[in-house]
Amino acid sequence: MGYKIMALKNYVKGEHFMEDRYINFNEKRMYIFSELVKRYWNGNLNNVKDLNDLAYDIKNKYGFRNNEMSFIKDHIRIAMGLDPNRDDEFKDELDMVKKYKKINLPIVAKIDGPCEYCSHNPCQCMIFEKYEAPIYSRANEPIIVNDKCLNCGYCASKCDFGAISDKIEFIPLIDLLKSDETHVFAAVAPAIVGQFGDDINMGQLRTALKMIGFKDMIEVALFADILTIKEALEFDHLVKTEEDFFLTSCCCPVWFNMIKNNYPDIYKHLSPSVSPMIASGRILKKLYGNAKIVFIAPCIAKKAEAKEPELKEAIDYVLNFRELKEIFSALEINLKELQSDEKDQASFGGRVYGRTGGVSFSVKTVVNRLAPTRVIKLKAKKVDGVKGCRQILNDLYEGIKVDSNFIEGMGCSGGCVGGPRANIDVEKATKLINEFGEDSFILTPFDNLNVMKILNQLGISNIEEIMENEAIKKLLSR
Repeated sequence: MGYKIMALKNYVKGEHFMEDRYINFNEKRMYIFSELVKRYWNGNLNNVKDLNDLAYDIKNKYGFRNNEMSFIKDHIRIAMGLDPNRDDEFKDELDMVKKYKKINLPIVAKIDGPCEYCSHNPCQCMIFEKYEAPIYSRANEPIIVNDKCLNCGYCASKCDFGAISDKIEFIPLIDLLKSDETHVFAAVAPAIVGQFGDDINMGQLRTALKMIGFKDMIEVALFADILTIKEALEFDHLVKTEEDFFLTSCCCPVWFNMIKNNYPDIYKHLSPSVSPMIASGRILKKLYGNAKIVFIAPCIAKKAEAKEPELKEAIDYVLNFRELKEIFSALEINLKELQSDEKDQASFGGRVYGRTGGVSFSVKTVVNRLAPTRVIKLKAKKVDGVKGCRQILNDLYEGIKVDSNFIEGMGCSGGCVGGPRANIDVEKATKLINEFGEDSFILTPFDNLNVMKILNQLGISNIEEIMENEAIKKLLSR
């Protein structure tokens, strides 16, 4: 039984309950963000008084109490990309947004207040047990242990009381989008297909993003195509016997962190590739100089990945689908009314990266092209969800035979389409991704002329040089 239902039942009984102002707080959180976007975009958020006006508007709209103003103000700070600080007074928040334009770790933060109303007190954390994220102590409220956190983001999306939330990275980006001096590119994850309506195509999304100041929208599936070729070459080089195996997917930070932090003996079998997100940022900045890159996905973990010490500077900001939907609404952009600006950038293989098994399928198509006479064929094992990922890693660690030599892990059930900030359900999203992949005129990454065009611009004349050219290896590897 969900927390919300339990809370409402307790309300009826007259027991300890979650009061109305806290119920369904994820939607209230989006209202706070929407108001921030409208006011900042239109020049009506300039000082502490304006922030206080917003806080009191929220208090009055939802019936919060005077002693709960720090809770509201912390959610405003988080929606601005800042850390909560439990302070009843706003101070230099707008200056921080305007001057620094940088989002710091941690991404997921605990906000004081609502836990005292939760019917599960002491905290039972059922949802965290379900996803096996060992980041909370069994105290009167969740206590985040950041060095153990996988950054999967499910705590923020499933806790509907506003006790846990992830920073939103759009407000610091607005000034850059309005500036003529900086080119800002939107790099969109393959899972974006269909997330904004059945009748909304990728060309209309490109038009909408250009309307709010982006220079262009780039399919990250194009960079997945490049990494597919790299991983196919690595597989061909490393898997020579029946005992050898190769771990991917580099695109999932939850899977990567699980292996790196908990299975050091297996880590050597993991692909050294960066994720398509990081590759897109590094390559676009190499090609376009001082451009800013914004990654858009259904994932909270990507916000943390972009800030890892060895990866930072590739991606400047990360937005999710739920946030982008709210941005379009706040700025009164009706996607249905827009002209379509279509571009065919990626292959079928790159586009299906967004669902479980997509990476395996794509790499296998290239391995079969590169080495059609291989004796040891690519045999894929696809696992998804934190529980499934842990199980296969435990089996490998304990020496249990896994009848596969190419193991793909995705932290979310269904793959990226099952991310915590997706707008549509997994089954529908998977179907739409497959259809969009089939619409591509490019069958495999190996056939993608856009890949060769980019590689040529980077000084590479043939595919095999991906493994040999030091400059490209630096761009595509951790």
